[in-house]
Amino acid sequence: MMRGIRTAVAPAYLFLCLILGGSPQGVWGAAILQMLAILIIAWALIERREESLSRPSIQLLAIALLAVLLVLIQLIPLPAGIWAMLPGREFVAQGFELLGLAPGAMPISLSPYDSAATLLALLPMFGMLAAILILRAYSTLSLAAALIAGAVAGVLLGILQVSSPFPQESPWYLYKVGNFGMGTGFFANSNHMADLLLVTVPFIAAFGSSIRGRTKDARARTAGLILAASGLALAIIGLILNQSLAGYGLGVPVVLASLLILFGLSGRWIGGALVAIGLAGIAAIALLWTNPLGAQLDGLGAATSVTSRRQIAANSFSLAGEFAPLGSGLGTYPKIYQRTEDPAKVDGTYINHAHNDYFELAVETGLPGILLILIFLVWWGRAIWRILQSRAPDQFAVAGAFASAVILIHSMVDYPLRTAAMSVVFAMSLAFMIQPRRRAHSKKDLRPARHLVVG
Repeated sequence: MMRGIRTAVAPAYLFLCLILGGSPQGVWGAAILQMLAILIIAWALIERREESLSRPSIQLLAIALLAVLLVLIQLIPLPAGIWAMLPGREFVAQGFELLGLAPGAMPISLSPYDSAATLLALLPMFGMLAAILILRAYSTLSLAAALIAGAVAGVLLGILQVSSPFPQESPWYLYKVGNFGMGTGFFANSNHMADLLLVTVPFIAAFGSSIRGRTKDARARTAGLILAASGLALAIIGLILNQSLAGYGLGVPVVLASLLILFGLSGRWIGGALVAIGLAGIAAIALLWTNPLGAQLDGLGAATSVTSRRQIAANSFSLAGEFAPLGSGLGTYPKIYQRTEDPAKVDGTYINHAHNDYFELAVETGLPGILLILIFLVWWGRAIWRILQSRAPDQFAVAGAFASAVILIHSMVDYPLRTAAMSVVFAMSLAFMIQPRRRAHSKKDLRPARHLVVG
């Protein structure tokens, strides 16, 4: 019984994150998820391990630790003389001068409280990594089922949302600020719901393939195929209701790639599928790059004076140069972006993110953050390469590769990893890429075989 409870930890936490972690606006939901993550991480730290971690697992956890250290370093107070020498601090020093005050010890981050809040926001992702890589508190099928269940619940909620005659007054939208009139599910942003559906599709295919592979019974295999097909159809319906351009652009190659998982795959086909997803991602990015933000930003805290991601990118490049090489501090982007805006065009709304997580991290973390991103991408590429080299790659590892690729590509035009929901799905996908498949039982659960000896 205890083993069954243990294997339910990660799936239950994943499902809870999908329900409560759709937007930073959900303060109490975020607090619950962060406290649970702390408990999971503490459990992982104090439990004695019987199995050693694989090298890729150690490397991934080391990258996560470096991310934490980066935030902590930004919070260390520096002597006033050293702090004044950091690029981009002139306007803050001028503010002290106007007030007639002498600045004391100051950290690298221009907004330490926002940086600390960003660190807390990383907890759900780290909790999921700890649950899978260290505690092994999961079964593969249960985690996939939790993801699929969360996505299905989101689609059903999305149907209720789009059927509301007065969307902004509808009780089915969970947040005060959001993309009303679209099927956002448990998210505030329709693009984030599209991400969830896109990453769920390959796991639906892997789930159906696993069920089909467990038996030779024709009826059971057919049932697995029907189950997967039904899940794929529901995900496609959700993408249609969602109205996300990125979802439309990446949907076709993701569905086609997932069919490879369902009907059998090889390293060559996986590589081709990843290339197809990448090309579709480039096309979708090009479309979104030139498309006015308009309705996508309406109601989500973005300035109406901003017409495209190109303008935000140009301003972000300027800010990255101004605060190089150490950055302005995690969580500071919305405040410092205001310095690039034309005061004559400013209204009651504002840019809350760069709509490109790589640009935003370059501004906030400078060269150390850029190097950390490159280290992670090298790790991710090597994990992909190991999957491609396998003669019979595990379908859930391939699903994790497809899912993580979608999130990394979409992060070039949006910020899906800023939600707890998508961050834990990303962590799960990465863990699946490097973890051997884990079932609900282990060898210890099997009874010894009995043999009849005829003398």
